[in-house]
Amino acid sequence: MDQLTVSDRDTAYVWVGRDTGGRPGPAVRLLRRAGAALLGRAEAEVVLAHGPAGNPVVRVAGPESVELPVSVSRAGRVVVVAARAAGPVGVDVEQVRALPALALARRWFPPAELAWLADRPEAGRAVDFLRLWTAKEAVGKALGVGLRGGGLLRGMPPPAGPGLPLRQVPGGEPLRVGHPELGGGLVLAVAVRAEAGVEVAVEVVQRPGPGIDVGVAQRPGVGVDVVQRPGPDVEVVQGAGHGLAADRSAPVERTSLPVVVRGNASSRRNTLGRL
Repeated sequence: MDQLTVSDRDTAYVWVGRDTGGRPGPAVRLLRRAGAALLGRAEAEVVLAHGPAGNPVVRVAGPESVELPVSVSRAGRVVVVAARAAGPVGVDVEQVRALPALALARRWFPPAELAWLADRPEAGRAVDFLRLWTAKEAVGKALGVGLRGGGLLRGMPPPAGPGLPLRQVPGGEPLRVGHPELGGGLVLAVAVRAEAGVEVAVEVVQRPGPGIDVGVAQRPGVGVDVVQRPGPDVEVVQGAGHGLAADRSAPVERTSLPVVVRGNASSRRNTLGRL
């Protein structure tokens, strides 16, 4: 991350590593490099830790101890990490695939979300389901309590498609969520805690292949700007528009999309596991 230029704006940075083979090492390196860049410290000083609720943080120990909330998600051979200096951030990624969207929604979503999903075109219903699901995951991580504790039964704003500004989560809490465009058969959600009137930008940098030294360039203003660089890097810079758990050694979170759609309430609780 030697190329990283940290913006003065409140920005949630998201780094995407592809073809990582599902190994925890790339996520660990990305987290430490993100922490070093955003905290302005040497990478050797940055360690991985967990907050009181088990949420991952990167920390610089010592007399002037500082820490940075981070978030991690993994889908297949892709690992995504997010960091934000101004406050909590949550990230979740899922691979697009065929799935029984309405059956899963009946089991896990509130009635309003089920009705919204049922009215969506069948051809894109699996993607719409995954946008809602990743939004819930990301919000739970931004709250520091995970899917069960914060996102599963919380209503999400109906997804309007990728690449649009962060949207307010219903319920009165200072939470926003959105779906930056990622491509490659993936659905990405990013959530932040931020008070009304505070503009938050989301910057996503991804590189195909196993490399993880990715850069983030400074972008003035708000709105949406998509820049295709020469070479393998693609940078997507998303402004906020109108203002709107890991194991202990390597905080890499797997998808927690439920794998069953049958059973009673008790079995439902027990089978909300991680794939």
